[in-house]
Amino acid sequence: MPRAGVKRLAAVAALAAPLACAAQSELPSLLGAGVRSRPAYDGSDSRQSELIPFVRYYGRRWFARTTQGVLEGGVREELAPLFWVGAQVAFEPGRRKSESPLLEARNEPDLDPGASVGLHVEWDRQFGFLPVNFLIRARQNLDLDRGGQADLRTNVGVYSGHGVLAVLYAQATWGSENAVLSMYGAPNSGLLFTSLGAAASYTLGRRWLIFASGEQRRLRDEAAESPVTERNSASYYSASLVYRF
Repeated sequence: MPRAGVKRLAAVAALAAPLACAAQSELPSLLGAGVRSRPAYDGSDSRQSELIPFVRYYGRRWFARTTQGVLEGGVREELAPLFWVGAQVAFEPGRRKSESPLLEARNEPDLDPGASVGLHVEWDRQFGFLPVNFLIRARQNLDLDRGGQADLRTNVGVYSGHGVLAVLYAQATWGSENAVLSMYGAPNSGLLFTSLGAAASYTLGRRWLIFASGEQRRLRDEAAESPVTERNSASYYSASLVYRF
């Protein structure tokens, strides 16, 4: 892709994926905070609201972001044009039985928030007028009883104009035996969930923008059949105020 085309896609990259990898270190950083509505856990019929950070920083090697589904940071290296490999540390959410009447009734144990370490690869392509980002990420919880997960994620920039930037994305996440067991009580590895989502931003001025996203997840395999699963589908919604610098 010509360098001019890469820079033209940089704005879309700011939303949900580094779709302009060759120019990442030249892009402005984003930092903000927002509110998210989520289920108590995937599979729960109860909902919670919480404050969330919004981060996107790409240096020449170091990075930090919330724009690929988790809060993560680490190092990256461009092995070939628009093809990156990296290592990351990520925040892993927990689960509180106080947030779910079902978990309280079953006296299920709390799962504390923690961290994971892992590796990822990313590849960025241009298909016609659509910039597309592919991410494969593996992560192991530092609490070994919580197991590991693997993500396959695709982000597609679909619109850029009139101060609006829009991205569609899809993700599939698999869990190891310990990951499925700790969350859903089944000692089998397998597909945890698939999801479809959309994200968009609106520029308020030179420094500020509003970011919003919506995602629908669907539990699969053992997670869908678990006795702690009240519903197989779960929705996530968020809105953030973000500063560009």
